[in-house]
Amino acid sequence: MSALGGVGEVLGPVTPIVLVFTAGVIFARRKIIAASDSRVLSEFAFRLAIPAYLLGKLYLSDLRRLFDPASLAVYAITALAAGAAVGIWSRLVRHTSIRGVALRIMAGVQVNTAYFAIPILVLVFGDAAPIFPILLFQVLVLTVVVITIMEAAPNDDDLGRSPRQRIIRGVGRSLTTPVVLACLTGVLLNALHCPLPGVLLTSLSFVGDAASPVALFALGLYVGGTGLRWRGATADENTLVAFKCVGFPMLMWGALQLAGIPDPWRGYLILIAAMPAPQNLFTFAQTYDTDVDLAASAVLKSTIVSLCLLPIWQLAIR
Repeated sequence: MSALGGVGEVLGPVTPIVLVFTAGVIFARRKIIAASDSRVLSEFAFRLAIPAYLLGKLYLSDLRRLFDPASLAVYAITALAAGAAVGIWSRLVRHTSIRGVALRIMAGVQVNTAYFAIPILVLVFGDAAPIFPILLFQVLVLTVVVITIMEAAPNDDDLGRSPRQRIIRGVGRSLTTPVVLACLTGVLLNALHCPLPGVLLTSLSFVGDAASPVALFALGLYVGGTGLRWRGATADENTLVAFKCVGFPMLMWGALQLAGIPDPWRGYLILIAAMPAPQNLFTFAQTYDTDVDLAASAVLKSTIVSLCLLPIWQLAIR
């Protein structure tokens, strides 16, 4: 009975995720809802529901609990070291182009914070606020590294912009996304102790509660409509997916153990590291016309593999 209870405890948070995601896949496959409608739902989640959730949660959170310097330093150092290893492997072993190297670094160490990590953390820990410092690290450090490498070589439509101008433009776009703006606003209002009307906080909570199911359903629609290419995959694809879903979280687990980082941050960061590659990997690939098929496949496959491995990572962090 206790064994069954343990299984139920592990699978409990995963079940709603699998059900909502699978429903999206089935709805798309049976054409109940067009797979193209996933974009509308994703826009709602990304531009309204997720920012509302984060703004409200961060405003009401204890900021000192959200920033554990030792834990975040271990995560940052591990992610940068892992990214450097992926970059060296891509360039020296796979002989990838400069932009291809940047794309593979992004696929190997960045995580899907908005669409995947938030609903997972809510269901496993009951709170997604710990994603905020990782989100900022990805935007302010990892994305800047990727954009800098990407922008080192000009696009045909850059119209004479210098590399410095292109980098500033790319970083500016990253910093002005709704999710980042919501995070910064929530922290600023919290730090300044600005009073917010109760009706506004209730409204943020009402809209934010839709973030997890809508984002997961939209992801299921997208996967159901796009399909996966399991056969004929390149060595790059398989290696990147394996590293993202297994190698990177294992490295993070080892680094956190070595540094003596206690729970709950140890569990937070291992689970965050185990999240799939970010959806904007595909956006970057399209924007810079670099390995578009590989990017799309890496996002989809890492999403499926991460879902399958989630119960294992839950057991690892208990």
